[in-house]
Amino acid sequence: MSAAPLRGWGVELQRLEHVPPPTPEEQQALERVWGHLGPEERVGRRDLLLPALWAVQEARGWISYPAAAAICRELGLPPAEVYGVASFYALLATEPRPRRMIHLCDDIVCMLRGAEALAQTLHRLLGDPIQEPAHGQAYGGISRADGAASGEGPLPSVGWSRSPCLGQCERGVAALVGERVLLGLSPEALEERVRAWLRGGEGLADATPAPTHLGWKGEGTPLLLARCGRIVPTSLEDYRALGGYEGLKRAMTIGPEATIQEVERSGLIGRGGAAFPTGRKWALAAREPPPRYVVCNADESEPGTFKDRVLLEKDPFSVIEGLTIAGYAVGAERGYLYIRGEYPEGYRVLLQALEFARAAGYLGKRILGTDFSFDIEVRRGAGAYVCGEETALFNSIEGFRADPRNRPPFPTQVGLFRRPTAINNVETLACVPPILARGGDWYARLGTERSKGTKLVCVSGHVARPGLYEVPFGVPIRTVVEDLAGGVPGGRRVQAVLCGGAAGTFLLPEELDTPLAVETLQALGAALGSGALVVFDERTDLWTVVERIARFFRDESCGQCVPCRVGTQRQLEVVAELRRGGGRVDPEVRRLLEELAQVMRDASICGLGQLAPNAVLSSLRLLGKRP
Repeated sequence: MSAAPLRGWGVELQRLEHVPPPTPEEQQALERVWGHLGPEERVGRRDLLLPALWAVQEARGWISYPAAAAICRELGLPPAEVYGVASFYALLATEPRPRRMIHLCDDIVCMLRGAEALAQTLHRLLGDPIQEPAHGQAYGGISRADGAASGEGPLPSVGWSRSPCLGQCERGVAALVGERVLLGLSPEALEERVRAWLRGGEGLADATPAPTHLGWKGEGTPLLLARCGRIVPTSLEDYRALGGYEGLKRAMTIGPEATIQEVERSGLIGRGGAAFPTGRKWALAAREPPPRYVVCNADESEPGTFKDRVLLEKDPFSVIEGLTIAGYAVGAERGYLYIRGEYPEGYRVLLQALEFARAAGYLGKRILGTDFSFDIEVRRGAGAYVCGEETALFNSIEGFRADPRNRPPFPTQVGLFRRPTAINNVETLACVPPILARGGDWYARLGTERSKGTKLVCVSGHVARPGLYEVPFGVPIRTVVEDLAGGVPGGRRVQAVLCGGAAGTFLLPEELDTPLAVETLQALGAALGSGALVVFDERTDLWTVVERIARFFRDESCGQCVPCRVGTQRQLEVVAELRRGGGRVDPEVRRLLEELAQVMRDASICGLGQLAPNAVLSSLRLLGKRP
């Protein structure tokens, strides 16, 4: 057989029956995934592929060919398909790499806080970063500080790589190390810790990170933040004492159709960025033939956004209850919650909360003594921004590469496992229990005519109190930035505010009096998106920020469609050249960026390519005026 094209898995591929068995630790990890399923029941269960890959990754530090071959035999999959999935994700490795990997966030906000100084510290101590692959590509060789080439001698004990946003924007600089997130890092503290790891020790205990500021203002608040910081997150008793599960009880009293009608009356729209009416989505899914599914999209990867992480870590039962109500309304017996792999604390808290909910009869067979049976399965992502796109998320759960699907058909008709599916964001689902408990009409009185209820806003960057704030729709953006987040410290002025994260738009200082609502931002040519506000003061080199955004979209493109794959690369090249040339934007270059944007918006399969030009083009309103 010819030489293997699958790097890290041996010189030649062998027939699966001839591949040596995995190591005992790899086999034990896989057995935990297979659970009670017999050998004949595992074949065809492609949806177990990502959990199996995660299990091997955690047991070994990378996914070896013998372990992959064992997965192939158990699930009935060819090696190339297993490799295609494993190599798609940044947190999974198909080549040997150090067991302790430092994934240092150098995205927009951490960059403002000094991530580059930390990167230089790691480079001095550990050598070049281990290059994270673009989707579907293999790892580059491990470059060691001592100059050893890849494959020569033992692996180093510690390695590092640059990472896109880890969702810790209010308390970075952040780094993901195994199952831990290090926060508020300084070069000195990081160096001491790395030196201790290199000696075989654990180094200093984690310093207490800066707290996440939580605040609210206006009618109806706090609603989603009412329990955050006031309860033990995994205490079902604390949750129920403050109104928890009253929404589910009422839903099961009035019935599925009335539950959907209550959500429709509330005017609740999706909080993940698309702003689609939630009740209408549920109604569309409910009228399709069973089996049906409900899915919670917790793959919060938009730079500048961390609201879902806070809810999952501080009030997980609100999301579990919301997804359970969705399952009841739609007529689903199973729900999936897909959480990004960079949220280890949220993952741990969520698993504990689910166990307590099952033990108390809020999940499982005959919930609350009724005929309704429903349970939730957690799937952990492995580092891919595109999985926030709902159809890419479905493919990831099903065990395929997380490439977005063409639409139509839409998920309410053909979704997860090709069945009718209602998929909602974490914040959206957390809104559902109070709507059922207090009534849709009450909720509809909050906010504006088109944007009902309250909104969680992630504020980071150059503000005195970066944190998560809840306001009713219609509050001026300036109120959030200055009154709640404390404004720009040191008497400095706002240069711009990035609204909606990397896929959003730059707002000028004079636009901060705009009401925070879908319709008012659309009138400006902007979008609320995920609800992130990143503030930049007058000292910021915005061209550096714009280039980082362009690089983010180039790196995160799945590469499936040409307009996105080529367009994001070309956009990055143009922006990088503009920054190196001093930022002067002549009409020809502006026209080129606008034409690129139009092609990506018109022809890209999913929102990643369609939204990738937003921040770049909107920055030209400010940067393009400079001499």
